[in-house]
Amino acid sequence: MNGPLLRHTLAANALRLIVICAGLVLMGVVMPVMFAAFGQEVATFMESSPLLRQFADFGGGDLFSLAGSIALAFTHPFTLLLVGIMAVAFPALAIAGERDRGTLEVTLSRPLSRRRLFVTLYVAGLGFIGLLLAVLSITIVAATYAVGLGHELALGNVAQLWLAAWLLFVAFMSLAFAVSVSSDRAAPAIGIPAVFILLNYLAWAIGSLWPDARWLEDYSMFNLMKPQDIITAGLAPTDALILLAFTVACLAFALYRFPRRDLPAPS
Repeated sequence: MNGPLLRHTLAANALRLIVICAGLVLMGVVMPVMFAAFGQEVATFMESSPLLRQFADFGGGDLFSLAGSIALAFTHPFTLLLVGIMAVAFPALAIAGERDRGTLEVTLSRPLSRRRLFVTLYVAGLGFIGLLLAVLSITIVAATYAVGLGHELALGNVAQLWLAAWLLFVAFMSLAFAVSVSSDRAAPAIGIPAVFILLNYLAWAIGSLWPDARWLEDYSMFNLMKPQDIITAGLAPTDALILLAFTVACLAFALYRFPRRDLPAPS
């Protein structure tokens, strides 16, 4: 790992991190407050209609319980978009984007190996995703205590939910890095992982809303992060191991591919 490059990467992404953190703070406050204010009324109304209840259980999250509202904060499309920006855009722009602009060769002309460059950027990405999810988790805990429901919250399970979400987005980031080191243009380096994440999300969302398509959830990586189950019972080790295996496979490919590929002149 290269210290100066790591510091430069952190500084270059500081504004983006601040903006995303602000959005996650908003999400972390809204869900517990909404449950405290309307959860009981919404639950009573939904219980009167099983069909409404079915469509309200989106991705394992709901507003009928504290665990469900916290789960919804982690699985809401707004949250996934914010964290996904860092998981996909950062790897794509850090390597393929630099290659697209013709500046990657300038960086590699210094006494810095490709593998060392990659490891530095990857470590920065791990920190970025961990920070964003920590902001969301801490905000949720603070908001839950602020509305007087802190006694219902198991902080250890919240930490496990942070870990599960981190493993999921690190897996997506690892895929984005694997595509980025193989691409000379930023557009496909962003588009391919983004489409992969979107397809996984659609399979997971449709499966959670439509009982006849429940089997689609089994083919989605989002199903490996079961936020409501984690809040109530903890993280399943098998889910974590599958995410780790996917991450290691993508990381191994990127570490093998990047030092060995040619870097043709940009056209």
